[in-house]
Amino acid sequence: MNMNAWLDSLIKAPVKKPMPVLSFPSISLMGITVRELISSSDLQAKGMKMIADRVDSCASVSMMDLSVEAEAFGSQIRITEDEVPTVIGRIVNDEEEARALKVPPVGKGRTGLYVEAIQKACRMITDRPVFAGVIGPFSLAGRLMDVTEALVNCYAEPDMVHLTMEKATQFLIEYCKAYKAVGANGVVMAEPLTGLLSPAMAEEFSEPYVKQIVDAVQDENFLVIYHNCGNNTIKMIDSILATGAGAYHFGNAIDMAEMMSHIPANVVAMGNVDPAGQFKEGTVESIKAETKRICHACKAYPNFVLSSGCDIPPTSKWENIDAFFEAAKEAAAE
Repeated sequence: MNMNAWLDSLIKAPVKKPMPVLSFPSISLMGITVRELISSSDLQAKGMKMIADRVDSCASVSMMDLSVEAEAFGSQIRITEDEVPTVIGRIVNDEEEARALKVPPVGKGRTGLYVEAIQKACRMITDRPVFAGVIGPFSLAGRLMDVTEALVNCYAEPDMVHLTMEKATQFLIEYCKAYKAVGANGVVMAEPLTGLLSPAMAEEFSEPYVKQIVDAVQDENFLVIYHNCGNNTIKMIDSILATGAGAYHFGNAIDMAEMMSHIPANVVAMGNVDPAGQFKEGTVESIKAETKRICHACKAYPNFVLSSGCDIPPTSKWENIDAFFEAAKEAAAE
């Protein structure tokens, strides 16, 4: 599939289909736990197919499991039955450990299983693009160094951060290439930790590394969609756009209509219904109202595509997810 043509079709479409980051809630459709989902490529592919059959989305997007890449590097992971896995502790404490950090081969930990899941999903879902989920380089470095320490180290130990970033980027390029090789149409790259940096720090510690990945893997058949759910994204938008990603995805911490005013007319941007507050904790009435509000606020921008603000939590209510899609259709008709 020509992904440049796909992006162009999104902009030109009179009625736009949403593209939420919707995969984890497949657990309730299949009657399984998060632990079972992240441990089986068959279940991940089956869940993506079940969701694609149920909802009228413009693409199928895999999980944002931001632990899998750090686990491949050797980080310890906490896994529960109904929550997204998280990283425990840190494995890079100083510059010496950053230098000694080994870049794992793709396939280490669960990375091979996740690539296999996308390969299976691509065979099952043929009516829309299939996107894999990957972490962004600064967000990966933050999990290797500890999130708080990474933010401090940008000031206190910048060389240590850059060393870690170089190795994170090297791995992520190969990981994205592996998804590309098995048929994925692109990746949604989650770089939320960058949203906590100042614009100047984001320009130094995230932008050049994201751009390296984009330049290495993106072409007309493979798209990088950059995701950042931080509340500083509007202030750092010039740096974000400089990454050269094919499209952009923003969280609910910002005003989506205000963000759209900063996005070039030929660039697709997506967002930003609250995943926890609406999809998980909201009601049918509240999510429909919020979805319509965002649709109407961004109606003047043909390059806007409705989405969730981030990955929709595993235990989100399907009546709310269905209501989101219903509201999108209703808003388009109003």
